[in-house]
Amino acid sequence: MNTFEVKDNFYLNGKPFKVISGAVHYFRVVPQYWRDRLEKLKAMGLNTVETYVPWNMHEAKKGVFNFEGILDIEKFIKIAEELGLYVIVRPSPYICAEWEFGGLPGWLLKEDGMRLRVSYKPFLESFESYYDELMPRLVPHQITHGGNIILMQIENEYGYYANDKDYMVFMRDLLRRKGIDVPLMTSDNPVTENILGGMVEGALPVGNFGSKTKEKFEVLRKHTDGPLMCGEFWVGWFDHWGNGGHMRGNLEESCKDLDDMLSLGSVNIYMFQGGTNFGFMNGSNYYDELTPDVTSYDYDALLTEDGQITEKYRRYQKIISKYAPIPEVKLSMDIKRKAYGKLKCKEKVSLFNILSDISKPYVSKFPISMERLDQSYGYILYKTKLRTEEKIYNLRLWEANDRANIFVDEKPVATLYDRELLSQKDVEVNDTLDATMDILMENMGRVNFGPMMEHQRKGIDQCVTINGHMHNDWEIYTLPLDNVDKVDFKKGYKEGTPAFYKFEVDVDEPADTFLDFEGWGKGCIFLNGFNLGRFWEIGPQKRLYIPGPLLKKGKNEIIVFETDGKVKDTIELKDEPDIG
Repeated sequence: MNTFEVKDNFYLNGKPFKVISGAVHYFRVVPQYWRDRLEKLKAMGLNTVETYVPWNMHEAKKGVFNFEGILDIEKFIKIAEELGLYVIVRPSPYICAEWEFGGLPGWLLKEDGMRLRVSYKPFLESFESYYDELMPRLVPHQITHGGNIILMQIENEYGYYANDKDYMVFMRDLLRRKGIDVPLMTSDNPVTENILGGMVEGALPVGNFGSKTKEKFEVLRKHTDGPLMCGEFWVGWFDHWGNGGHMRGNLEESCKDLDDMLSLGSVNIYMFQGGTNFGFMNGSNYYDELTPDVTSYDYDALLTEDGQITEKYRRYQKIISKYAPIPEVKLSMDIKRKAYGKLKCKEKVSLFNILSDISKPYVSKFPISMERLDQSYGYILYKTKLRTEEKIYNLRLWEANDRANIFVDEKPVATLYDRELLSQKDVEVNDTLDATMDILMENMGRVNFGPMMEHQRKGIDQCVTINGHMHNDWEIYTLPLDNVDKVDFKKGYKEGTPAFYKFEVDVDEPADTFLDFEGWGKGCIFLNGFNLGRFWEIGPQKRLYIPGPLLKKGKNEIIVFETDGKVKDTIELKDEPDIG
């Protein structure tokens, strides 16, 4: 039986072992490309792949589990094993990862008073039932059971968030009860208070950082007699909408840091390949304002978003060759980029005309948030009749997130974003008696870091005040947009309103391509029913990545949903990305 031990060093089958790992998130890469990415990882000289496990994807609805397709983690692990790679799994309920809600499922917020990542019984019970489904899929793949999982993480950067030791002990013991017997680890920024807040007896503390390796390892050494390891070596960074340009790491400095890490200990490169936040899965940060992440998770990683080898890859490979052999790996896939050209809009229809086709109204005296209506992602629309208001001179949405497009008789009145939702908005709309008001709210990605995570109900959770008084009687339409096949394009279109636009592309040879949305405002795009992700004219991302396996030979359907009335008659499929 193979063994992996944590003592003064890592030991594989009794011999010292240097973990040289790279992060690849299976849920950010289409499964047809998993082997390609892992072959390139091995070819660079890495011996291990690390991945998070997103709870919100595997249990999108409470008690309903999915481990198929892009969520088939066992298949991902088996491909790594076939290539002779070891695996580090980080399955903690919270993964951060610039992922929607840090991987926590939105349905947790249906309950009033929910407390996250702490010794709070409803939270503990929820993720224990999830572990009942997940862990039996991981246990057989441990190295102690003949597989290739060598390390498992207990929680993720917990010392950044809190310091509930009872919670960490519960988490550790839960993994052991569920059959995890490989070594355990915790990961935190190498600052003493973070390490002390996040570490727990029986788990190796590792450090997450992107620079100053020697200084960070000196801090880490004060708290462990075990091997030194950078659990996340940040080689780039992520982008948020409106940040002015694609974030890039300093290659010369990171090369020096990698050399230092390998001379002193072990490393997990974050990210080896970033991939894509498909669908509505981008996360957000909230410090002074809401900053939602873009659809691309390129991260300035060693492979591009679409898996191409970079100069950083080649430089790192040279450094790694000083510490480990570089194997010869024959890449099994020839992945091509292709431009399919400009596409002209075939049909279009306004959202207001097809609401009943894609949603059923919930009637309420007051607005209700997404989560209370068992919706986690997408949009939600609040419709009402203005029965007492002859005109509108101010509006306020109470306990509302994240962005609102407001219409009176289908004419745009205001667009409110983030902090604009927290205060009174002065408007001037006349002759409103008996008019219809629509408020389209967008969940732009729940915050994935810090105390704001507990304030992430989307839509409107309290009330709408018009001219200072609460307005009652609403029809509420949940719009997760998981049923765009039901959009009826024959029902009429009105300029300036949220609408769906249909395009078609004939494909003779499926290949990777990039959808250019220049001239369009804000929304999301679907290919053959698959949600490619969000777009927004403010950038920095200007094109959405379409992996070739999502295309089929022959006719393919592209549907663009746009909320702000900024559209053109065409989109274009190009052979180069543009992430700023």
